[in-house]
Amino acid sequence: MDTHLHHDHLESHLKSSELLRDIVIGMSDGLTVPFALAAGLSGAVDSSNIVVIAGIAEIAAGSIAMGLGGYLAGKTEMDHYASELRREYDEVENLPHKEIEETKEFFASIGLSEELQEKATIEIAKDKNRWVDFMMKYESGLEKPDPKRATKSALNIGLSYVAGGIIPLSPYFFINDAAEALQYSVVATLCCLFAFGFIKSKVTGINPWMGATRVMMIGALAAAAAFGVAKLLTH
Repeated sequence: MDTHLHHDHLESHLKSSELLRDIVIGMSDGLTVPFALAAGLSGAVDSSNIVVIAGIAEIAAGSIAMGLGGYLAGKTEMDHYASELRREYDEVENLPHKEIEETKEFFASIGLSEELQEKATIEIAKDKNRWVDFMMKYESGLEKPDPKRATKSALNIGLSYVAGGIIPLSPYFFINDAAEALQYSVVATLCCLFAFGFIKSKVTGINPWMGATRVMMIGALAAAAAFGVAKLLTH
């Protein structure tokens, strides 16, 4: 019962970590890139309509690109696990003596006596599938990935990018003058970047105030650079 509860807790923790990582990847870029684009265009055009059209196009393209990146990363992880699993089965079937020695070495590394090493290895080796799973986890350090992980990652990152990208664009939906809309966009986006950086830093265990300030400053610098370049080119 305790083992089952521990397994459920570990699995839940891993899934939560993966979801959080996807949201961080998608939202950090979703907040920053459309914000910089909107700021740059606001320095070159007067109409908010142009900023909205370009911003929506960028969000669509960016979310697809980021989602595809997440999908490929998840697929690569699955392919790598499958490749290592085939290799481990091959070694267990064709090089059992080598695998027995490696299994004993693991038990020795955690402080078991030679007698217990021998008994534990014999017990593990009775079931080939269990033996392979054991070696994958403790020799290769690989956990079996969720077969739906690639698709979930693509959706999580893509939707997070869209959610983040809508924030800097939202003032342009209601204000026709791009320069005026930019002022509201700056306030809204920097506040969201600060809050996002604070939460992210809190979860990852670093100083939340420093982390929040750093995330906010990166977004502000990107937007300021885009705005400055646009103003320079239009003149």
